[in-house]
Amino acid sequence: MTTAAAPSAQGPWLARARSFLFVPADRLERLPKALASGADAVIVDLEDAVAPAAKAGARLALASAWGGLDAPQRARLVLRVNAASTTWHEDDLALLAQLPGLAGVMLAKAESAVPLQRLAERQPGLGLLPLIESADGLLNLSAIAAAPQVLRLALGHIDLQADLGMACSPDEHELLPARWQLVLVSRGARLAPPVDGVTVALDQPGLTEADTLRSRRLGFGAKLCIHPNQVAAVHRALAPSEAERAWAQRVLAAAEAAGDGPGAGALRVDGRMVDAPVLALARRWLSASEPV
Repeated sequence: MTTAAAPSAQGPWLARARSFLFVPADRLERLPKALASGADAVIVDLEDAVAPAAKAGARLALASAWGGLDAPQRARLVLRVNAASTTWHEDDLALLAQLPGLAGVMLAKAESAVPLQRLAERQPGLGLLPLIESADGLLNLSAIAAAPQVLRLALGHIDLQADLGMACSPDEHELLPARWQLVLVSRGARLAPPVDGVTVALDQPGLTEADTLRSRRLGFGAKLCIHPNQVAAVHRALAPSEAERAWAQRVLAAAEAAGDGPGAGALRVDGRMVDAPVLALARRWLSASEPV
């Protein structure tokens, strides 16, 4: 398995991460494998993956294990905490003081800016990833995105379907408006591109890749993963194809040869007009080809 490079900085790196792999907080023996999977970030999950009776023990185990992790490992870890409306939320937040070097916090079932503001006050500088899983989360999306220390939005589309009473088809086209809303609001708030939801099939990398290609077409920049074998498929799908990279290189070479800057006039490349927005797209594709 491939080990991801150590991040150079917590905030900006977490905003560039493409893959977020879940590990249950009560199954920390899986953490070394998750860190060695090539995933850009690993989410230690205190919410749905941990039964209510096991949550207190999971917190103690994580605090105990933290000293055995080095700084680069800690800087790739995100903690998913229980929703602010639950009885476990405050105990989850208290745990944060025992986790120096943590990359960020994912707030489950984020439905308003208030718990995010409280989190930011309690943990200044820590990157926050609100997980949008309900109608209230969608309705308050702009306020959530504008909360302090929010780096990017994430979609919990399984819970969202349940909350809205949806019965989605396999291609989930019914969720396109919700996905588009996350992309639009993220851009309006000048956040990093959002993180798309999981693919529940564990042994179908082709489906994971197809789902991630849809994510990329919509403007997402990352995806949640529930198994290490999904990580490579996510990275492949989010990266520009060889043809796209070659096209971007030709576009930028033509612009350089013409002495054109980022805001210069139109060029002709491969029989197509190339102007400032197309140059920006070419730069974005080549940037996306670089490792995180």
